[in-house]
Parts: sequence; C-alpha cells; structure tokens
Amino acid sequence: METREKIVIIGGGFAGLQLAKTLNNKNKKVIVLDRVNHHMFQPLFYQVACGRIEPSNISFPFRKIFQQSRNTQFRLTEVKEIIPSQNKVIADGAEFSYDKLIIATGCKTNFFGNKEMESKAFGMKNTQEAISIRNHVLMTFERLILEKSRSDDGNWNIVIVGSGPTGVELAGAFSEMKKEILPRDYPYMNFDHLKIILVSSTEKPLAVMSPEAQTQSEKYLKDLGVDFLSGEYVTEYDGDRVYMKSGKQIASNNVIWAAGVIGNVIDGFSQENILKNRYITDRFNKIKGFENIYAIGDISYMETPKYPQGHPQVANVAINQAKNLGKNILKKSNSEWSEYEYDDKGSLATIGKHRAVVDLPFIKFQGFLAWYFWMFLHLMLILSVRNKLAVFFNWMWSYFNKDSSLRLIILSNKKNGTLQ
Repeated sequence: METREKIVIIGGGFAGLQLAKTLNNKNKKVIVLDRVNHHMFQPLFYQVACGRIEPSNISFPFRKIFQQSRNTQFRLTEVKEIIPSQNKVIADGAEFSYDKLIIATGCKTNFFGNKEMESKAFGMKNTQEAISIRNHVLMTFERLILEKSRSDDGNWNIVIVGSGPTGVELAGAFSEMKKEILPRDYPYMNFDHLKIILVSSTEKPLAVMSPEAQTQSEKYLKDLGVDFLSGEYVTEYDGDRVYMKSGKQIASNNVIWAAGVIGNVIDGFSQENILKNRYITDRFNKIKGFENIYAIGDISYMETPKYPQGHPQVANVAINQAKNLGKNILKKSNSEWSEYEYDDKGSLATIGKHRAVVDLPFIKFQGFLAWYFWMFLHLMLILSVRNKLAVFFNWMWSYFNKDSSLRLIILSNKKNGTLQ
C-alpha cells in the first residue's frame, strides 16, 4: 500500500484554508493547525467592531468545514517551534511530523515595538479584538450616561490610527453610528461632542489606491464629519492621550491601531531566511534554504520582476498563492511545477452608506454603484450560504431602518484583564 505524503499546514486564514481545500480529498494526508477553531473573514471585522454583524456570521469552524473530508484533519493548538532538521513541528502539548510543511500564519498588528501602545490601543486582526472594540466603545457611553458630565474629553474621542482600508472603513462606520444609532440609544446625550479622528501618516487616505480613490475617500470622510489628520505620525499612547511627532496631542481613551501589520514568524529559522518579518521564498513559495518547507500569503516574501519588493499583503495574493502551491503539490513531478505570478484584480474600500471607491484594472469608479459592488463582492466571498443570508439580512435591516440590534456588550478580557 502506497504511503500518503503527509502535509502540515500552520494557519487557517485565507492562504491556509485555500490550500487545504485545494488538497481536500486528494491522495495526501493533510493536518491543519491553528490556535483558534475557526476561519475568520477579516475584511468584515470592522462591522463586528461597530455592531453591524455578529462574529458568528463571519466565522467558520474548521471542523464543520472539513466534516466531509476523507484526508484532512484539524488540530487546535499553538505552534511554538519548528525543527527543520527533524521535520518536526513543536506545538502546545503536541508534536507533528511532516513530509511537507506549509507556513500560513499571516500577520498581526504592528505596534513598531512600542509595548505601552500595544497594551493600551486596540488592534483588529482577530475576532476577539473586534469584539473588544465593540465592548469598549459601548461601555464608554454607558459610563458617560452615568457620570452625566463631560469631565474627560478622552471619553468622547474615538481615534483611529492608519488610513488604509481598515482605517477608513472603521471611521465611516463609527461616523454613521454617531449620526443614526447612538442618539436613539442615548437620547439625553449630546453627541456633538463625539469626535471620530482618523490619523494618517500620508497626505491622503487609501495611499495604495488611485489618486481618484484617494481624493474621493477624503471627501467622503469629511462629509461624514470625520476629522482627518494628514501627515501625522503617532509616537506614543499612554491610555489617556495620543502623542504625535508634530507635537500635537489628542485626549482619547478609545484608540484603534490600524497602521500596519507584521508577520507571525515562528521560531526555528535563522535571519537569513527572513526579510521584513516574512519568510524569503522562491517563485514556488519554497522558503530559502529548504526543500520541503513553504510559506504562503502574508508571511511570504517573494520577489518577482513585477513586485521586486514583495507582494502586497492582501487576501487575493494569499488565496492564489495557495491555489498555485496546491496544484503544484498534486503534480507528479517537480519539473511540472508552475511559478506564481500575481494577477492584481484591483482594490476597493467602503466609507459608509452609498460611499465606496473601486479601482479595477480596466475601470475606476466611486459612489453608490461602487458601494453596491463592494457589498456584492464581499457577500460572494463569505463561505457558507447560511452566513451569506445572515449578513445580507443584517445589511438590509440596517439599510432600511438605519439601525442594528447587535450592540451587545459581552464582557471579555482585554490585555490587562479589565475593560477600561
């Protein structure tokens, strides 16, 4: 009986899950390792943070996904170390051997080494962080209505650092929440004091998109009442005040950090295998210096003629690298393997109702049509029919009623063990 090749995939994000699906029910033994038991649809985390949708609507248990699989297993554990010389993965409470190892650990929020900022500000790279933001913001207004005073300006300022898609989408959603929802929930509070502040190191938001998208998104933000601070660098945050390189300060107890990501690198590799906190890979996603270890998605640094500085850390790259590697693994000979080439399908972002920007290779457009396009695309990318329907229902309810019934405060531990 032929022994099946054993493939261990670390991480069940867009890249890891797509690779496992490509290898599903093939003549390979696949083990997926992840420290949470579900795949998360990260592009809609901001809607969880703003109470638009429930976390369960964009979370998909791995055991449900692979319920009918004949060759794929899932293990809930956190990987601590890789020992390449022994083809072994050391995890929390277990060890796994492999014939091929694929690292798809993705990224986490980059606080640029500032430990105090990391402990005080909120990132938004997983479900727990999105729920923590929702809890914290809602608890802020519950406290304010008890105090019946504006003794602390910081309670009224929501500061978002970073003007990429996550930052502008959060700013737009919180601004609509301020206008349409909070005054009905708290009728005796004056929300004119509430400021949504978007701090950007660039002159325009969405710096990676077209000039048209940048200009229009800035206009949308201003229309929604967002204070857009351009060309500002945050240097410190102590939990009460945000300090910037220019000398400006902002009082805030509600700071969301969306200013960059850093790769989740695992112990076991030397620095010559790593660049910019990503594993250096060839065009087949094989890590430099190894024959049977690969990295895909955000954690892979692959230089190509079109992308000499590595690929952008976006879902489209992760999914298509996984598809390409999966197809290569299933080929009989390594000589048949195909190199990966990124085909940029475009980018898009939404900044509130009827406000979105879309950059496609063949056309660029903004406004309500772009907003409908954004909704349709994200709805199609959600995994299950049930979840598509749940998200669609919540969106339609919010669209017609300008409201949401999902503003539950579910107490969870922040980094210091309490909600501040």
